[in-house]
Amino acid sequence: MTETTISQQRSPLATPPEETPGHGLLLGRKVVVTAAAGTGIGFATARRALLEGADVVISDWHERRLGEAQERLAAEFADQTVGQIVCNVQESADVDALISSAASELGRIDVLVNNAGLGGEAPVADMTDEEWDRVIDITLNGTFRATRAALRYFRGVEHGGVIVNNASVLGWRAQRGQAHYAAAKAGVMALTRCSAIEAADVGVRINAVAPSIAKHPFLAKVTSDDLLDELASREAYGRAAEVWEVAATIAMLASDYTTYLTGEVVSISSQRA
Repeated sequence: MTETTISQQRSPLATPPEETPGHGLLLGRKVVVTAAAGTGIGFATARRALLEGADVVISDWHERRLGEAQERLAAEFADQTVGQIVCNVQESADVDALISSAASELGRIDVLVNNAGLGGEAPVADMTDEEWDRVIDITLNGTFRATRAALRYFRGVEHGGVIVNNASVLGWRAQRGQAHYAAAKAGVMALTRCSAIEAADVGVRINAVAPSIAKHPFLAKVTSDDLLDELASREAYGRAAEVWEVAATIAMLASDYTTYLTGEVVSISSQRA
């Protein structure tokens, strides 16, 4: 056993903390979160927004899972609005309808969280065009479509807003079998930086988070336990992030605690690269 591993195991930070309670960071805000069904970062982000006092519309392409997620959130936050809109981010018409319908349901939109993304594992030499195109289209193009629709909305209203994109440390790091996903997430980072300059004209801030690894049941379905354990062991704490830890950072970026921050990518990791 290496000295680093021993240090990680002894660190009190190796034990995940209890979830931080809400502090009203998004009180009264209206938030839209894409790909929020299931057990991952999207659902955790929607829940964190509600914990921080927001009303929320969640979207996903999977209608049944979306309905189940909405029911869980509505049961926990009975005094707040929890809407649901089916949306396939591969379709511009769906994305445009998501923004217009959410604005109607909530009365306005203050925050958009672009969480939709798709991973996979394939060596470049064996990767098909279809595998490459699907990951790029959902992860990068989907973020573009939603950002475009949101900016068109914001330029037509009196108030500004915030967009937070979900990138990944693989936008910086190299990992076998992840060329398509890494390229897509690097593209999300570049989109974040460039669109933020333009969004400032209409009073909108755009930032991104870049989680290293946040372990949840859906991720375990598409990635082996051995690889997940290996990746987690490389982190300074010797563990993966909890999904709520990622969601809490997204909430901070969406809040008034970061009013002079735009075009930035915040690494949720012990190491940037």
